[in-house]
Amino acid sequence: MSRITLDFSKSKGIIPPELYGHFSEQIGGVFYDGLWVGEDSKIENVRGFRKKLVDSFARLAPPVLRWPGGCFAETYDWRDGIGPRALRPRRINWWYSHDGRVESNQVGTHEFVDFCRMVGAQPYIAANMTSLSPLHIRNWIEYCEAPAGLTTLADERAANGETTPFGVHYWGIGNENWGGGGQMTPEACADEFIRFTTICKPLAPFDLKFIMCGANGHDLDWTKRLLGRWSSRRWHETDAWGMSVHYYTNAFSGSDDLTFDESGWYDELFRADFMRRIVDDHRLVMDEFDPERKLRLVVDEWGNWHKDGSGPSRGCNLFEQQSNMRDAAVAALTLNIFNNRCDVVGMANVAQLCNNLHSLYLAGGGGFVETPNYYVFDMFRGHKGGRQIRACVEAEQKEAERYGALELLSASASVKDGTLTLTMANLSLTECQRVEINTLGGGLANSGKLRILTHSEPQTCNTFEDPYAVVPVETAADLSENGMVTLPPASVAVLTVNTED
Repeated sequence: MSRITLDFSKSKGIIPPELYGHFSEQIGGVFYDGLWVGEDSKIENVRGFRKKLVDSFARLAPPVLRWPGGCFAETYDWRDGIGPRALRPRRINWWYSHDGRVESNQVGTHEFVDFCRMVGAQPYIAANMTSLSPLHIRNWIEYCEAPAGLTTLADERAANGETTPFGVHYWGIGNENWGGGGQMTPEACADEFIRFTTICKPLAPFDLKFIMCGANGHDLDWTKRLLGRWSSRRWHETDAWGMSVHYYTNAFSGSDDLTFDESGWYDELFRADFMRRIVDDHRLVMDEFDPERKLRLVVDEWGNWHKDGSGPSRGCNLFEQQSNMRDAAVAALTLNIFNNRCDVVGMANVAQLCNNLHSLYLAGGGGFVETPNYYVFDMFRGHKGGRQIRACVEAEQKEAERYGALELLSASASVKDGTLTLTMANLSLTECQRVEINTLGGGLANSGKLRILTHSEPQTCNTFEDPYAVVPVETAADLSENGMVTLPPASVAVLTVNTED
């Protein structure tokens, strides 16, 4: 038997809704025939965006959406994506050498912000620090945020159809500058970030939150050198809000596919659980240069990266992959890690939204499906803005020499408006878990609701032909006797129950 003890007296604070953020890069099929079908399409759409996806995404109440990259940002000029769509230039983009697709720029700043407004998300723009000048990016910010009639750039925005400022507060200055973003050293990246943000000082009234490019995975040396250089300046004209980190469980190894065995199931989970060290170890290094913890850690790309070609496009869309219960378990495990470190992680963005890595949606032509990942985000919604409470887990563990111990029960808990949300993942591929729920410093009602996502065949995917193969089922939860709940193998669950004073 496993046990979760909820200690209502211990909390890391409020869980930022932004931990449940998303990422939409101009790559492969994410936008074109994914999110965007065009206003003249026979597919039902809202101002060019696929209506089924718009409606589904809005139900999740997404807090923030990152765009246009990713690596796409390294060669992106925002001016290519404004003005009449018929007159926008076609460009060879970052990903052309991978799939031969030319960027049409049918989706640009106006369309992206329009989509964010449709679904209720804050826009987060990843700006190009690699191949454009600081003034060019500064002008993009002014174009987006200057009040109507104040400047010529505000007039240009109005001429393109929008008088009201877009409300883009999150700006990533640079993306993966340790790699495709210029092959920079950490010191050079810090210098460029300071150079780019310095000239943005006059734009301070627009409430801008700048995010610098952090490390690839567990590269602590990058963080130490980046922040060492950044913090050595006697002053900064413009403050940094956060530092990014990217972590994919299996990038480019090519060993993962949908037909995993038991070893493959656990190997993926060990690598996903490594996110704990990613967060904790980077924060420890950050503390040397940011002891007051003013700088947020932003995990703005995370997820499983499998061999592509398993999605419905059969390899036409670059990096497109299907998802099953293993991906759902990774999503749940990762979100629980973030919830339990909500005092450290200020934002996270799962990669990516549609037709790519760890996607919530797969779409093409008239086909559309919500993946198991979508349902995990739906089940975890109650945490957003809730007060995190400590969830102490006692459960069986697995050991792996490279990673250490993996607890086979993952959990996080929060309270909001008198309701407890307890999310759990049974990471055992083969065994049910009977979980006893105890409380300290508070109490729970005798009954609640238990929603479980699972499938007897964990490799099962939701497809265009069978879109509801893997969906959650809700039942009543009787907590009157020792607060016991039963979790099937390879499952994700959420318990919601009223609290008692």
